[in-house]
Amino acid sequence: MSGNYEITNNVQENNKIENRVLDKSLYNNISLFKNIFKNDEMLIVREFQNKRLKAAECCIIYIDGMVNREIVNENIIQPVLRSDLSEDIERNNLLEELKKKVIVSNNVNMETEVNKIVNSVIYGDTLFLLQGYDKALVISSQGWESRQITEPSSARVVRGPREGFTESIMVNLSLVRRKIKNPDLKFKFKEIGERTNTKTCICYIEDLASEDILNELIKRLNNIKIDGIIDSGYIQELIRDAPYTPFETVGSSERPDVIAAKLLEGRIALFVDGSPFVLTVPYLVVENFQANEDYYNNYIFSTMNRLIRGITAVTSVAIPAIFLSLVTYHQEMLPTPMLLSISASRENVPIPTSVSLFVMLFIFDILREAGVRMPTPIGQAVNIVGTLVLGQAAVEANLVSAPVIIITALTGMTTLINMNFIGATIIWRNLLLIGASFLGIYGFLMVLIVLYMNLMSVRSFGVPYMMNVTRAKDHDGQDAWIRAPWWTMTLRPKIVAAKNLVRESPVRNKGRKAK
Repeated sequence: MSGNYEITNNVQENNKIENRVLDKSLYNNISLFKNIFKNDEMLIVREFQNKRLKAAECCIIYIDGMVNREIVNENIIQPVLRSDLSEDIERNNLLEELKKKVIVSNNVNMETEVNKIVNSVIYGDTLFLLQGYDKALVISSQGWESRQITEPSSARVVRGPREGFTESIMVNLSLVRRKIKNPDLKFKFKEIGERTNTKTCICYIEDLASEDILNELIKRLNNIKIDGIIDSGYIQELIRDAPYTPFETVGSSERPDVIAAKLLEGRIALFVDGSPFVLTVPYLVVENFQANEDYYNNYIFSTMNRLIRGITAVTSVAIPAIFLSLVTYHQEMLPTPMLLSISASRENVPIPTSVSLFVMLFIFDILREAGVRMPTPIGQAVNIVGTLVLGQAAVEANLVSAPVIIITALTGMTTLINMNFIGATIIWRNLLLIGASFLGIYGFLMVLIVLYMNLMSVRSFGVPYMMNVTRAKDHDGQDAWIRAPWWTMTLRPKIVAAKNLVRESPVRNKGRKAK
């Protein structure tokens, strides 16, 4: 009962904050904010007064650790204390005069709503109160420590920019603004989370992005009711289409160049304060096989790499099930020498092939997860040593056959090539294995049909998930499974860039003929 009582009191306290207003008495206002931040020892309340003008009785309130103390001392306290306010100052409107002529800051807003003031103080602003006024100045003074801009470890490149997003939303927005220096690049801020009040920002290019997709994103964000947002992954799960499919319908990236490129195609980005991963919508299946280096290298080499990613994505899902079907149910489809070799390797193995595949793939996933969670040097050793030792020991102990180890290793390597696809790959690989275990190639094909139906039914903010995969008309396939030369990609993706399909395309340089 006591827990429920405390929850009720907290809700009532929040409602009181929304309904409260400032008083003209400085000390009543100080008591108000001390009561709101009761038992918070990080709250700093500093009262001071101008030496020549007694009417300039002031107070600043901020949270220690969230502000830059130099800004507070040099731009707020010192100007008010040392300025000669008896000259060229209208005493009838002293607060406005202090804002315009005394306080040194690039961002000073006058507020009356206590709820907005509290949110600003929590975010790192400084509150300035003056005796005799029921208004307050909210002065920008954020100054907390943040991580330096470095190359993201999850998306390293051989050629391309080395910048990566950090946990500061303003730093992240500036990284994108530096790449797209255009007034059509728009930003819309919104706070999400009943308790965390996490700042988010919708970023898009006004004359490229679809208004329907933008309005749908805003609608879904407005419908989010949650206590707190710690990372963009929270929002990614709450706004995605088809919540029960393992395929991601909302993209994410740590790289400013990737986000800038997607914005130039007409997509919309969502930045979340405290997270280095920026979300993008809509998100199509072909984006899982694309890399930013594809656009920095020669288009022929990039096309080959993209095809490799697509082929390995298919093989990582299908190879174990096809192998199981052939050696268990459809042995007549194998060449005789291969069949004899596989049979000889299985001669003393007591465990069925299907069970061996499930066990070895599960062990590989354990090693992969252990390598990710451990420190980098130890994790690499666990992956390499663990795979070699366990695989060799299992074959020598006749627990599994050598072909099963080969299939497991091949499947594991092809799975790691497409890390963005890894969740869906593991789930559908196991489902295909189950189908092949019961009905052979027929069970494999039945599950494969279900997989294809699932892919064709998924939408990402109204855009078909498989768009540009099965069509090669009107430039739709020029940036899907292949990467066409820049001078041929004269159109942006349809539906995504609904307003302006035509993009400025460079003219091919034909070069000079040798004499």
